[in-house]
Parts: sequence; structure tokens; C-alpha cells
Amino acid sequence: MKLTGDTVKKIRGLVLFTIVAAVAAVHYRECLAVCGRLLHIFFPFLLGAAIAFVLNVPMRQVERLLTGRRERKKWHRPASLLITIILVAGVLFLVVFVVTPEVLRTMVSLSSSIPAFMEKTLRQAETLFAQYPQIVDYLNTIEIDWPGMLRQIVDFLRNGATSVLDTTVSAAVSIVSGVTNFGIGFIFSIYILLQKEVLCSQAKRLVRAFVPERTAVIVIGIMRKTERTFSSFLAGQCAEALILGTMFFVTMTVLKMPYALLIGVLIAFTALIPIFGAFIGCAVGVFLMLMVSPFATLEFVAVFFILQQIEGNLIYPHVVGNSVGLPSIWVLMAVTVGGSLMGVVGMLIFIPLCSVLYSIMKSEVRRRERRRDVFRGDEAERR
Repeated sequence: MKLTGDTVKKIRGLVLFTIVAAVAAVHYRECLAVCGRLLHIFFPFLLGAAIAFVLNVPMRQVERLLTGRRERKKWHRPASLLITIILVAGVLFLVVFVVTPEVLRTMVSLSSSIPAFMEKTLRQAETLFAQYPQIVDYLNTIEIDWPGMLRQIVDFLRNGATSVLDTTVSAAVSIVSGVTNFGIGFIFSIYILLQKEVLCSQAKRLVRAFVPERTAVIVIGIMRKTERTFSSFLAGQCAEALILGTMFFVTMTVLKMPYALLIGVLIAFTALIPIFGAFIGCAVGVFLMLMVSPFATLEFVAVFFILQQIEGNLIYPHVVGNSVGLPSIWVLMAVTVGGSLMGVVGMLIFIPLCSVLYSIMKSEVRRRERRRDVFRGDEAERR
């Protein structure tokens, strides 16, 4: 058997891959440590790439409005980026300055409501104990080691006092490190956004230089589809969360329900988490309403499910549409797996990522089916 040059290259690549995989499997702890160290080093730049990707969605719309049908000038990109940063910062500051006073008022209200709630709960417990004296008899049989419990409390306070300084120092270091990483990432994102066409062109040239042309076309197509899917999902999810939060605020204000602004903003932020996010906001809203009255809690739950149905059946399909293109069962799996691996960020990333993988797999299955049908047709003609 005569080996061609391409076959020899493939064999060398396969042998090299097998050796690397075997070494990584044997020394997997060292490999994980090296990967963790590299991730820590490159984290500011990964954060900058993520910030650039998020800011690119509104910046693209702003730049389209500035350009219109005219030829794009050099100042359009910096102006679009500056307007986008101002808009995003303005929204964040508006939320902070509007929500913070409401949160403070809520804390004051809760501080006055909790004692009344506890007193009411104690009265109900006394009534329950009076109706069922066997509960009191059972509680009297429970023996509590009060001296031992006191010793544990003293030991906990002693150990906690010695670790307060260490905790404070580590918290300060974490804050400084986080601010530094964010600053580096933000500056890096500005460079990416100002030169994104150049970077995209360089990435395409790099792929075509080291990968065969047919494979390069496939890789570039996958990258383009990934960017479109992530951008559409991010824009649609933000718009859907904003609409849902506004619906809650307006409805609760019309019905004169308490904590309308706080719950509306909370629902808007938690709705960014697919599937489970709105229910997390509902749980917090139920707790707040429970401090008011049980009737207010039932009213809020009814409003939540009505608005959730309206949003899920009428608004979400039109706002987000088929941008994700992923069946519901795979959306649930993506949210569950992503949440288990990376928390909330994983939930947001895994849905468009699974959508891209699902689309690639579906296209490959169709291609193989067509090729098999053609093969069967040729076989039938020969017969």
C-alpha cells in the first residue's frame, strides 16, 4: 500500500493527538491547574470580549441610525460607541437611583412589619397550642443542652473574631482585583469595538491560512451563525425582560398593590434568566406581599400567572421569535446543564450555544440523508 503525502500528514496528526490526549489523561490534575492558571491570567481579556459582544448589539443599531443611507464616515464608529456607553451607563444609573430609595423604603417598611408579623404568628401558635395540648407535651419532652449550646456559641464568636480581619483583607483584595479586571476588560472591549472589522478579517485570514479551504468555509460559517444567534438571543431576551417588568409595574400600580416599582425592576432583572428567572422574582414578591397580608399575596400570585401567560404566549414569540430555533425540551436541558456548570451565566450562554449545535447537527443530518437518497436512486437505476 502506497502512502500519499496527505495520508502521512493525517497519520502524524492522529498520532500526535493520541499522545497529547494520553498525557493529558494521565496528568489531568496538572492540566486542570494549568488551565485554571491560564484562565485567571486571560480573564480580563475574556471579560472584555464579553463586554464588547454585549455592547455591540445596541451599538450596531445606533451606528445604523447615524449612518442611514449615507456613506459611513470615520467618526460614526467612535460616536456610536460613545452614545452606546452613555445609554447603557444611564440605564444602570437610573435603575440604581430609582431602585435604591425604593429598597430603603422597603427595608424600613419590613422592619416595622416583621414585628407585627411575628406577633401575629405567636398568637396563632398560642391558639394552636391551646387547641392541641399534645404538641406542648411533646415539646416538653425535648431536652436541650443549654450549657453545651452556650459553649458552642462562645467558641464560634471567639473563632469568628480572629477571622474578621482576614475576611476583611481578602474582601478588599477581591474588590480591588475585580475593579482592576473590569477596567482592563472595559478598555479591551473598546479596542475590539473600534476595530471589529479588522479583527474579523484577521480571524478569517488566520483560519484560511492554517485550515483547508473547504473546512475554512465551514468554520467561518459556524462563527457567523454563532454571532447572529447570540446577538439575536441577547437582544430578544433583554427586550422581553423589559416588557415583562413594565407590565408588572403598570398592572400593580393600577391595582394599587404595594412594592410595584421594586417588584417590577426585580422581575425585569430575573426574567433575563430563561425559564426560571421570572419565578425567582415571583418568590421574592410573594415574600414581600406576605408581610402585607395573605390576600395581597394571593392577588399578586394571580397577577403573576396571568401576566406570565400573556407574555409567554403572545409577547415572547413576537419579540424573540425563532431567533434561537431550539425546541422547548432542548431549551430546558440547556438551562439545566448550563446552570449546573456555570450558574446564571451558563443559563444565558448554553441556550444559544445549544441552538448553534442543534442547527449544525440538523444540517449535517439533512446532508447525509440527501446523499443516502441519491445513492439509493443510483442503485435503483443500475438495477
